[in-house]
Amino acid sequence: MTCKYFGLCASCKLYDISYDEQLKQKYEHIKNDFAEFFDGEIELFNSFESRFRNRAEFGIFHHDDDNFSYVMRGFDKGRVFIDSCEIVDDFISVSMDGLKTKISRNQILKQKLFGIEFLSNGMGEVLAVLVYHKKLDLHWIEAAHELCTDTAVKIIGRSKGQRVVIDSDFVTVKNEVGNKSFSMRQVEGAFSQPNGGVNTKMLGWAYSKLQNISGDLLELYCGSGNFTIANAGLFDKVFATEISTSLINIAKINAESNGIENITFARLSAAETAEAISGVREFNRLHGVNLAGFNFSTIFVDPPRAGLDEESLKLSQKFDNILYISCSPESLNRDLKELSKTHRAEAFAMFDQFAYTHHLECGIFLRRI
Repeated sequence: MTCKYFGLCASCKLYDISYDEQLKQKYEHIKNDFAEFFDGEIELFNSFESRFRNRAEFGIFHHDDDNFSYVMRGFDKGRVFIDSCEIVDDFISVSMDGLKTKISRNQILKQKLFGIEFLSNGMGEVLAVLVYHKKLDLHWIEAAHELCTDTAVKIIGRSKGQRVVIDSDFVTVKNEVGNKSFSMRQVEGAFSQPNGGVNTKMLGWAYSKLQNISGDLLELYCGSGNFTIANAGLFDKVFATEISTSLINIAKINAESNGIENITFARLSAAETAEAISGVREFNRLHGVNLAGFNFSTIFVDPPRAGLDEESLKLSQKFDNILYISCSPESLNRDLKELSKTHRAEAFAMFDQFAYTHHLECGIFLRRI
């Protein structure tokens, strides 16, 4: 991929070597750092070299009353004015141009606009959040409806204390896993995977490692059900927890829309889940849920960058099988120092979710020793 903003825009930090060389360097780094835990062949899943991001955020800079630019932060911390972005998917790219043209001609939409955030399902459905330093009134709503119709982009307006939805506040993604297709709602403001192509590879890898395992599944940090929905058919029952109420609600909608009935969702943090499973504490939120009725064999964890807390680590060690998806190799390495006391790594994968950056997603499957 080539980009005229390489070396200026700080979004892509690995720009002076080829994509293949980036992957090679990341692979060698991971192989060396995790040699004490895994000596087999690490599976490597690459990204598309361009047009791979399904989420993007841009600032807005007004040059005068008639012209504005999309803005990114530069390596020198200053503004970089851009008119295109090579890493966003084709549909966001087209929408960037269409929205800029239409908004530039409308003072109501343009005035006090300071940011636009995009969310795409990768199949033509795009949502754009217009962020303002002003109150959004009826005149703005009327103009936003016209913008939505003219560009075929779902529009949401945000300002202090306001969230105005034009059309709807979500896009629907199709995940293909294990010869099945799952429709997944991704809601504006809620976490979703930024690289749809790599996410599909992550789902497929996880699914392949969990096949032919009997019993029930416990999942921590289930989010909106990205992995939960795909893996539910491999187990008799699934107990999935997440601290965010909005994400739990989306996960329930996703399960229902896909006809999946063997998942019990609960709004619990990872630490609270450990307390509930261990019987240390009872929760009103679990009224009607019989945890003793689960025959857990496997735990699936996809924690934030901080990794697992002490109680979650202890809980994980009670399971025969652990599948750990990590967005931070550093915290994964730390956690494996504890998990390797009771479990052995049988498979390891790296996923280039964030091409042209130093960030990397990893997956590891462990069995009890």
